[in-house]
Amino acid sequence: MTATEAVETDAGKQPKSVRVVLLALMITMMLAMLDNMIVGTAMPTIVGELGGLEHLSWVVTSYTLATAASTPLWGKIGDMYGRKGSFMASIVIFLAGSALSGMAQDMGQLIGFRAVQGLGAGGLMVGVMAIIGDLIPPRERGKYQGMMAGVMALAMIGGPLVGGTITDHWGWRWAFYINLPLGVVSLGLISAVLHLPKKRAKARIDYLGAALLTVGITAIVLVTTWGGTEYAWTSARIMELIGIGVVALIAFVFWQTKAAEPVVPLHIFRSRNFTLMSIIGFITGFAMFGATLFLPLYQQAVQGASATNSGLLLLPMLGAMLVTSMVAGRVTTNSGRYKLFPIAGGVLMIAGLYLLSTMDTGTTRFTSGLYMAVLGLGMGCLMQITMLVAQNSVEMKDMGVASSSTTLFRTLGSSFGVAIMGALFNHRVQDVMAEKAGTLGSKITEKSAQLDAASLAKLPAQAREAYQHAVSSGTHAAFLLGAVVAVIVLLSALFVKEVPLRGAGPKPDAAAEDGAPAQPPVVEAV
Repeated sequence: MTATEAVETDAGKQPKSVRVVLLALMITMMLAMLDNMIVGTAMPTIVGELGGLEHLSWVVTSYTLATAASTPLWGKIGDMYGRKGSFMASIVIFLAGSALSGMAQDMGQLIGFRAVQGLGAGGLMVGVMAIIGDLIPPRERGKYQGMMAGVMALAMIGGPLVGGTITDHWGWRWAFYINLPLGVVSLGLISAVLHLPKKRAKARIDYLGAALLTVGITAIVLVTTWGGTEYAWTSARIMELIGIGVVALIAFVFWQTKAAEPVVPLHIFRSRNFTLMSIIGFITGFAMFGATLFLPLYQQAVQGASATNSGLLLLPMLGAMLVTSMVAGRVTTNSGRYKLFPIAGGVLMIAGLYLLSTMDTGTTRFTSGLYMAVLGLGMGCLMQITMLVAQNSVEMKDMGVASSSTTLFRTLGSSFGVAIMGALFNHRVQDVMAEKAGTLGSKITEKSAQLDAASLAKLPAQAREAYQHAVSSGTHAAFLLGAVVAVIVLLSALFVKEVPLRGAGPKPDAAAEDGAPAQPPVVEAV
């Protein structure tokens, strides 16, 4: 029996073994998304014990760099040598990095072990998406969008709460150790019940292509991480990194046309839908991570929310995203149609970001909640549909590369979003503080435009009021930029071609027009 047939047994109900695999995949997805949010909450305690405040940013940067650089490689390794083995290897590496990070004795060790953890994390999300792509035909896959969106929402809301609780009661090292039991459960379930065809490619991994891509991605992430914070945007270091990144990526693209087994086969971009989904994924990452960064800041500085409550106040956005994703998945499964959702997502994202840009010091929590819900509705239409359409646009042999490329574009989009919206926010805050509070205002935001609750409470009343206006002005500029950029999502969605989803009984020539194979994937029964 094929996996496609297995999926459709029992009047469309999933067999128990497939549901067990999906449970394991959701646990792994939770590990990938939850880690940074838990660790972020524990960072002040970590610095207090290990010292090395000047290297603090590298605890996050080393993880992000390793994740971004390894993401395309994991996708290609899965395509060449088998999905199950590569996925389990990424979990083992992630767990080893987690255990070592928990045992770190100084900041240097922690940074190094976080990089190991990031290498494994690069394969977690890719593995989840690619295995679902193997097991579930696109027509049926929409049902599981709600589950994925639910895991994402749970991680965003629960991460800070769990991180704070663990750090306060068990110590910061358990922020890393907590990954171990979850990872072991996931490994055990996948090992026992997931059975996919074993592969062994004759061609070797494209090491030169992998190296060029790693250098290019590393340079891009460092530019977006350091620009405007560690170094001025026009500094020699940033210019050098931009030059290195551009040269490495141009060389990578050239080499991919020559390599026997390219890391990212350029032919997948011949599919109009795949290219459009990559663009939409990039912009979605740009807007979403910018919103999740600046909304809590606005809620804490202007609306007086606590750090914990600011996470809970994101519920309107995350709840709307969850509900819409579930509805989109169900409609896609029942009808086989999906073009409506990226178009609606583009419109709602533009509207939501514009509404958020109108917030000021007098905006109530109820009003901001409504605006967040509009943005959440837009993101819910886009988050999983981009992966679904991207996977439907390539042949089965490129499923891993398609999943990793889509994930990479979203990751790079988030890096650019945080960097560019952050630079605009900081510039506006400093300008308004200088205008409303004079020399004192400039001095307050000289080191950072983002003050924590303790620092804000110590400010004189006049300076605190000026800072609230400054943050309001900064978020206005950041979200207005997001709304302008989100127009690209709508324009891209208008050009999406609604190719019938595999498993929906497409005509052979209809699917072939956009580079998608006409027949549903054949995978061994689970």
